[in-house]
Amino acid sequence: MLAAKRIFLQNRPFFHNFGEPPIRRPNKAPPVASKDGPRINDDIRNAQIQLIDQTGDNKGTVETVVAIRMAQEAGMDLVEISPNTSPPVCKIMDYGKYKYSAQKKAAEARKRQKIVEIKEIKLRPMIDDHDYDVKMRAMQRFFEEGDKVKITLRYRGREMAHQEIGTKLLDKIKTDVAELAKVEQDARFEGRQVVMVLAPR
Repeated sequence: MLAAKRIFLQNRPFFHNFGEPPIRRPNKAPPVASKDGPRINDDIRNAQIQLIDQTGDNKGTVETVVAIRMAQEAGMDLVEISPNTSPPVCKIMDYGKYKYSAQKKAAEARKRQKIVEIKEIKLRPMIDDHDYDVKMRAMQRFFEEGDKVKITLRYRGREMAHQEIGTKLLDKIKTDVAELAKVEQDARFEGRQVVMVLAPR
């Protein structure tokens, strides 16, 4: 009898308190994908726009539908170039060429950007003159390339008792590179080593 009651409950449609079947909630519509770049042609929703034609002449305030028709007749697109004005400013142009030109400019700007790196030069307090000259040449090259230089001066064993030697060496470096670089972070101890950062002028 219990089994028969369970089958009856399973087959019976669910009704809420008013005796009507519940309303099914609609599925949420996926968000509209945002487009890169300016709005063009039918995507421009304003009734009126400030129009600049393909020759660069300002045509004043024009109905958007009229401006789109003018762009189509010229074999071009109506492109919104200044959306925050009232009415927005739109121009008749070849959007494909415009987009290609913008991408090319962005690529050239990325090429021109110089990523500043921090190069490290490791020294010992008792460095000999030849090694010092080699390190200085490398440092000069780094500054000419626009990079910063982190100088790490490491003390070993009993060298910690003669820290004035390391201090004199760092002062000598500052003097030797004064024309090329400036001190960004002055010498400070980190454990058994002293760290100083120089940046190109």
